[in-house]
Amino acid sequence: MASLSNCPSLKHGVSQWCPQSSSLTRTQPSSSIGFRTFRRSYVVASSAFANENREFVIVGGGNSAGYAARTFVEHGMADGRLCIVSKEAYAPYERPALTKGYLFPLDKKPARLPGFHTCVGSGGERQTPEWYKEKGIEMLYGDPVADIDIEKQTLTTNSGKLLKYGSLIVATGCTASRFPEKIGGNLPGVHYIREVADADALVSSLEKARKVAVVGGGYIGMEVAAAAVGWKLDTTIIFPENHLLQRLFTPSLAQRYEELYQENGVKFVKGVSIKNLESGADGHVAAIKLEDGSTIDADTVIIGIGAKPAVSPFGSLGLNSTVGGIQVDGQFRTSIPGIFAIGDVAAFPLKIYDRMARVEHVDHARQSAQHCIKALLSAQTHNYDYLPYFYSRVFEYEGSPRKVWWQFFGDNVGETVEVGNFDPKIATFWIESGKLKGVLLESGSPEEFELLPKLARSQPVVDKAKLQNASSVEQAFDIARSSLQG
Repeated sequence: MASLSNCPSLKHGVSQWCPQSSSLTRTQPSSSIGFRTFRRSYVVASSAFANENREFVIVGGGNSAGYAARTFVEHGMADGRLCIVSKEAYAPYERPALTKGYLFPLDKKPARLPGFHTCVGSGGERQTPEWYKEKGIEMLYGDPVADIDIEKQTLTTNSGKLLKYGSLIVATGCTASRFPEKIGGNLPGVHYIREVADADALVSSLEKARKVAVVGGGYIGMEVAAAAVGWKLDTTIIFPENHLLQRLFTPSLAQRYEELYQENGVKFVKGVSIKNLESGADGHVAAIKLEDGSTIDADTVIIGIGAKPAVSPFGSLGLNSTVGGIQVDGQFRTSIPGIFAIGDVAAFPLKIYDRMARVEHVDHARQSAQHCIKALLSAQTHNYDYLPYFYSRVFEYEGSPRKVWWQFFGDNVGETVEVGNFDPKIATFWIESGKLKGVLLESGSPEEFELLPKLARSQPVVDKAKLQNASSVEQAFDIARSSLQG
């Protein structure tokens, strides 16, 4: 579940104020990076929640919401002041688990709530529903926001509940891209994964499945296919590109992973287009028909073809036409006073590479939430300075002969140098104009993984020839480490 949207390389990839009273009067300062200048004061009513007034409202119940809530608590501004509105029936949780541990076979200790509520993914406290109650945070479950009135500063939920906000944080994330209904996208047995209910439905199908087809060769496809292997199911991955994870992997690196999947019995159908999904006599999905007329039998189909920013009903906040999502500045302010956007839905300035970006990744969800709320509640003035980071962990269930865990930091631009034999380590370095721009490492040591962000952020000048001649991953990292000191 990771993507850096529409950046040149990874393609198809705030107000400051100090609380002075419980009634809270505040003034918005001027915005930055070309957003329109504004100055506006308003008073927010008492936060006892006896009526529709809320001092702070977070819309969305995913990773960003959980980490934002923790930051409100750390600043003593949550109790009786904060409301979270979620379309899901669960308190915020670490969403990556849904395509990893959640899909493990039932006899291999699969992940289940409350085990992966935020903020356990970063080593923090597990924020169960009881935690939100104890902290005085109002939670509205299963009642998504249907409408916003910017002038009146009100939200209306699906159930008709009216909420008046002082400051609004939009953390709605993304929705899974779907196949159209007319080509079978909604047939029984066809699955999309974004929420716990989606994962539960897939697990139920996997219990009965015989042949699984995974559509998409990205993060979702790789992780779901690896889980299906754990169920000992006939599994095929289908995608239009020439190799796995084309937005990031080089052809040679992808080949290593494809061979590992093939060793585990997974079949690949690459470079093809799907015409439609076919149903059997019972109406359940039975096969995938390709444009060339051939068919692939499958009684369970998982569609993992990307995601779209969940901007509705917030399109009036200002959308970015290039990367999608709600446009914000380096403090996550939208063009509307008092309204912010964080996580997957936010199009923000990627300072290190001087371009706009929208990042679909849990690390950004966490960091953007913390940065935004700190800027909102304190005198923090520096702009968000995110370093792109992606990772995947698969085949981690009990009894797996080979666990896979890779991390990538930086930008995948320029020429590449690959070191290692995937036994289990392999590293890829991206070099542009003599500078190290990005690095990916599989099965590294803790010390090696800690070095990756240092290299990617520093972008040191490296000796490409020395890296190419390195006899091992360890030696390559010794060469890269020495470049930091040069």
